[in-house]
Amino acid sequence: MLRRIRERGPVALVPLAWLVVTGAHLDLVGDDAIFVAHLVMAVFIAGFVVTGWSAMATGALAGWRAVMVVGFGITLTGIVGFLESAEPALAVSLVGWMLLPAAGLAYTARELHAARFRYTGAALSSTLGAGCYLAWLLAGVGDSIALTGFALVGLGQTAGIVDAAVRS
Repeated sequence: MLRRIRERGPVALVPLAWLVVTGAHLDLVGDDAIFVAHLVMAVFIAGFVVTGWSAMATGALAGWRAVMVVGFGITLTGIVGFLESAEPALAVSLVGWMLLPAAGLAYTARELHAARFRYTGAALSSTLGAGCYLAWLLAGVGDSIALTGFALVGLGQTAGIVDAAVRS
């Protein structure tokens, strides 16, 4: 059962995470909920890494093991951002979770030749989404651009994790 949760859980968690981020941007989800989400995410990431370490030693999964290890640090950065009211740390955490999986998706595209197009598209979607969010964050473009960014990131990352779950 633990293996099934590890393999299938992210299929629900990834799109849910980006829906919650979108809700937070729209002030529909409060800071306390996002802080708790960071704590839960840190526990899930640690659990996934610990229980799947040896299974993630080669191939595309080796890239995802690296994503999870670095992502744990990015998540901790977000937790510190909440504890210290440090907006830059929160931005690093959010942008990190946009771009880090994009790198994992690109790595997977190189490793899985049969799914190269799918994973490349997912990586590009997530990267374009991060660009949209950064344009909002740094250049002050309209909220619709940030929301488009969240949608692109969610779409790309969800497409990647769904494909991975179907292949497992």
